[in-house]
Amino acid sequence: MTSMSLTQIERREQQLLRLLAVAPYLLLATSATLSMITGTGTWGDRLISLGLVLLTAVWMWTMSTRRPGGAVYVTGLLVLIALLCSRDMWFAGFFGFVGYLHSWQYLRGAWRFVGVIATAAISVTTFTGGLPGPAPAAILVHVLFIVAIVAVVGLFSSIGDVTREHSAERKRMVARLEETIRENEGLQAQLLVQAREAGVLDERQRIAREIHDTIAQGLTGVITQLHAADRAIEVGGDGSARRYLGIATALARESLAEARRSVHAVGPPELESTRLPDAIAAAASEWSGRQGVPVEVNTTGDVRPLHPEAEVTLLRVAQEALTNAGKHARASRVGLTLSYMDDVVTLDVRDDGIGFEPADAGRGGGFGLTSMRQRMDRVAGSLEIESGPEQGTAVSASIPVLAPEPSEERRSTDA
Repeated sequence: MTSMSLTQIERREQQLLRLLAVAPYLLLATSATLSMITGTGTWGDRLISLGLVLLTAVWMWTMSTRRPGGAVYVTGLLVLIALLCSRDMWFAGFFGFVGYLHSWQYLRGAWRFVGVIATAAISVTTFTGGLPGPAPAAILVHVLFIVAIVAVVGLFSSIGDVTREHSAERKRMVARLEETIRENEGLQAQLLVQAREAGVLDERQRIAREIHDTIAQGLTGVITQLHAADRAIEVGGDGSARRYLGIATALARESLAEARRSVHAVGPPELESTRLPDAIAAAASEWSGRQGVPVEVNTTGDVRPLHPEAEVTLLRVAQEALTNAGKHARASRVGLTLSYMDDVVTLDVRDDGIGFEPADAGRGGGFGLTSMRQRMDRVAGSLEIESGPEQGTAVSASIPVLAPEPSEERRSTDA
């Protein structure tokens, strides 16, 4: 739209310039034709007039291509206009207008009015049949005619100047606007690239969290069960070995299912048909069965549906905290408490294991605590960890209450 407007402006200006360039010749030809048709002089007088017409046309053409200066051109033009007007009144009626036009176009400052006054004097003198007599009234009328013509020409010429200035300003504004649009398009393209890169990074982090919180934990469990089965075979416990192998097989299948869900960004199956407290209790019971460590799960407050991402975050934090307790804490007892309050929901996971120094967490290259913190940051939550050597570990996750989507709320209610 903006480019089209600028093109239209330029096209109109080009049309106007072409018209202004051709108009003097059309007016000269019109005046000459009327003079030849209506003239009463001899053929010699007509040839002289025709010669002046040709000279005037050559003067205008030559000066338009090799103009030495506006004053020289306008002076020569006014002399030729005066000679032509002296030959026939038709030149004053039509071609005399060119004197006003070119005086204002090619002269500057007060010299414009000098050219306009000279042209008006030539035209008025021609129309009145010569210079006025010595009578003051005749002189005054003659002068008033000239003044009136100069005033009208000056007024309309000034209006034309203002219009051209406004047109030039509009062109500059449109050009600046187009430049701004191009800059904005470049900025938008840059922002799209950055957004795409941020999206790729976010997706990588999501997949990394899902792999750690589900697949990696499952594979760790598979390895643990296979080691247990190997030890059972060594001592001749075939029944125990088969049980460990069965658990390893089940964990491998679950890991495969989680891998597929992670690729397609599907939520955990535990939350598809059950509420969050039940899903956390089921995950704790399953972990307890594998680890042989008793787990106590409590829920306080009025249970209500949360935003799906908030529920997934709390479930994954619970699973990660239990995994850490089984891998590192050597705990004999674990407790989970899910608390529903007015504006927040908190999950507390405590064990009586060996503990650790929180300042040293993550130095070994582990991803567990980092994954939990990233998940909490995504839902504007907070994560606090309290631990110390031989003091056990307490993980506390707090998430603001986010209302679920209507479809999610109906799903939770139906469950």
